[in-house]
Amino acid sequence: MSEAFKIQGLAGAHKLSGAVRVAGAKNAALKIVAATILFRDKVTLTNIPEINDIERMFDLLSDLGAKISHPKSDTYEVSIPADFKTVLTPEIAKRFRGSVVATGPILSRFGKVSFPYPGGCLIGARPIDLFLEGFEKMGAQITLNGSAYDIEAPAGGLRGAEFFLKKQSVTVTETFMMAAVLAKGTTVIKNAAMEPEIEDLAKFLNRCGAKISGMGTPMITIRGGKLLSGKGRVYKTMPDRIDAGSFLVLGALAAKELRITNCNPLHLEALIETLRSAGVEIETTKTEITVRATKTPYRAVNITTHEYPGFPTDLQAPMTVFLTQAEGESKVFETIFEGRLNYTEALIAMGANITMMDPHRALVRGGEMLRGRRLESPDLRAGLAFIIAAVVAKGESVIHNVDKTVDRGYERVEERLRGIGVDIERVKNGVKA
Repeated sequence: MSEAFKIQGLAGAHKLSGAVRVAGAKNAALKIVAATILFRDKVTLTNIPEINDIERMFDLLSDLGAKISHPKSDTYEVSIPADFKTVLTPEIAKRFRGSVVATGPILSRFGKVSFPYPGGCLIGARPIDLFLEGFEKMGAQITLNGSAYDIEAPAGGLRGAEFFLKKQSVTVTETFMMAAVLAKGTTVIKNAAMEPEIEDLAKFLNRCGAKISGMGTPMITIRGGKLLSGKGRVYKTMPDRIDAGSFLVLGALAAKELRITNCNPLHLEALIETLRSAGVEIETTKTEITVRATKTPYRAVNITTHEYPGFPTDLQAPMTVFLTQAEGESKVFETIFEGRLNYTEALIAMGANITMMDPHRALVRGGEMLRGRRLESPDLRAGLAFIIAAVVAKGESVIHNVDKTVDRGYERVEERLRGIGVDIERVKNGVKA
């Protein structure tokens, strides 16, 4: 039986207040943990979010032979032995899509890797062909063995290569950036993704001996070298911009005044400027965002998701909830994933006036009071959007399946929500968990 959140809505009132601390970035930490495979000694990492996907990555590495310790909250120490295994256990790897990024460093260091088709959120096609084509360009041979891919590097290890990614992909960019760290020669990734999490991963690798340049631009260059060293170093993962953005949207809809701390507002310029265009009062410092209630209703705005620095697809669902409460007509255009607007059916059931124009576009007519409902969280980001909708709504909402979706990417979310005034509890089989 899945776990659920029971939430008492505020019926549109702005009652929340206080401060909420942003967790370490899920999409940076996952790749940084995988990158420890490239190290010859112990690596110490901090600001690692305690979420399901991170636990699964540690489970994966531990199953392959890694020595992992957790000396204190948000801090982990990882050591990779010489006899590290190279076959990803399907039962673990299929539980989360992030498992695929471990293939790059394993293949680069140990010369071979076997992995099943990865899992993750069910939000449209995420083909594996970009990974396979890239490994082949680096000289690897690929064999399909049942439902698993067996990949073997050439004698002498992977070779540097030049890639042009047919589609910008964060995971593909990071996987080949890590694979190239130990490859022979120089690797160039063109049309690379530019997300801040890629810069954070490259910064971590460079501090420990890698030679990577161009991160944050569409062309990244990696000069291959030796095993990295974490000796005497502690690396702090960047804050989670999607976590911060989700709380910013919640604050705009339901707070008198909310401070979002331990974040980087520069990573959220697309969201912040969109909300300001809608009439939201926002102040920023280097590491904080403050949002305050206004006396005038919010205005409708259009959003189009795009790769960074455009509007993040991972904040599309929370922003759509915001638009249900803004005056006027808004258009939402999801350009990254097909099927990522399917959650709007649940918002319609809560009373939202949303018309699906096609699988990528929705028309939102704002100003309707949402009503509490029983909902099933379909994926990580839609699940958080349902939480925001439930807080705004009139009456009680119960959101099921949160342990398999929301817990994948949001650290202790109900504790942080309670800390700013949300009436929320976790229940299992109808009983408080």
